[in-house]
Amino acid sequence: MSLSNRLKVAALAAIAVIVASAEWPQAQSRGGFGPFFAPVISDPAARPLPNPTPTIIKEWGPLPGGRVWGSSAGIAIGPDGHIWAYDRCGAVDLAAGACDTSKVDPILKFDRHTGKLLTSFGAGLFVVPHGLHVDREGNVWVTDFAANKAGTKGHQVIKFSPDGKVLMRLGRAGVAGSGPDTFNQPCDVITAPNGDIFVADGHSGQNDNPPPGSTGRIMKFTRDGKFIKEWGRIGSGRGEFRTPHAMAFDSRGRLFVTDRGNHRIQIFDQDGNYIDSYYQFGRVSDLFITADDTLYAIDSESDQVRHPNWRTGVRIGRATEDRVTAFIPPHFSDTRPLGVAGEGVAVDADGNVYAAEGPGSRPAAGGGLTKYVRR
Repeated sequence: MSLSNRLKVAALAAIAVIVASAEWPQAQSRGGFGPFFAPVISDPAARPLPNPTPTIIKEWGPLPGGRVWGSSAGIAIGPDGHIWAYDRCGAVDLAAGACDTSKVDPILKFDRHTGKLLTSFGAGLFVVPHGLHVDREGNVWVTDFAANKAGTKGHQVIKFSPDGKVLMRLGRAGVAGSGPDTFNQPCDVITAPNGDIFVADGHSGQNDNPPPGSTGRIMKFTRDGKFIKEWGRIGSGRGEFRTPHAMAFDSRGRLFVTDRGNHRIQIFDQDGNYIDSYYQFGRVSDLFITADDTLYAIDSESDQVRHPNWRTGVRIGRATEDRVTAFIPPHFSDTRPLGVAGEGVAVDADGNVYAAEGPGSRPAAGGGLTKYVRR
């Protein structure tokens, strides 16, 4: 064998060793924390997929007295089946503080059949409401992810009774921090069946250059608000986050976290142990898992800059696998050729889907909530 051929054989053998020992994405889909290689995949919604909710009702849930919807990102189903959402007090652009100086109620409950407003509360308590959760007793939990200039509100989680009485506050009002008693832009909150509280903290991690002090973590508290533990930091490895934007539990009690800046959903047990990651559902802003483990993931941010060649909309699959089987298309947009979709998603007992329209989709949607009626 010539020298050149021997060199070629040696090179191929070296490559084979590297390939055999490399931890490719498929081999790293499970296990502990640490670096990994994210898979490169194309948008499953680029191919024809069924749409289970073809009838669209825009401007669902009108507000009384001529009040105009601003933007939203929070929507949930109460134990009685009705719809909870919030309005950012008529503001679409959040830079001005949204609800800080407003006197209107941001937290709203609607009849799921008629869209009629049933109750409202929360005036004067928020700067920018962000995450929304309704627990099994009907208590309403809301995160306030920005502080006002006076430093008197924001960076908190507030728990309300179903009629609007403040029952608990987590975090220090107006104070951003990374300790066990402070939050820095809390994105979402959820409670486990035993009452444990989970908070997804850190909205700025998806930025190219997060501000100093930014966080990317999940915090766990007892039902009484006592800190238990936290996990995560800003990054792209397992158990790291670039904006943990929303959370949901499946029927097995696994915690699904939308890691928006990393274009994935991460799955953990309730002690923070990493289980798996899903990449087929896009740059997810919110997710909803039904009792039969159907997963609805709404993508409000994909575009040619942040997530090229992916559409916004609602991708649907099973919580048991990383596979999209259905898709609800986005609203048409003159400025974004791949469409615009909301930031929050919820599904009622009849399979109707509700979207809370964020700043990007609110102008196209015409209102704060859109209802997609099941076929």
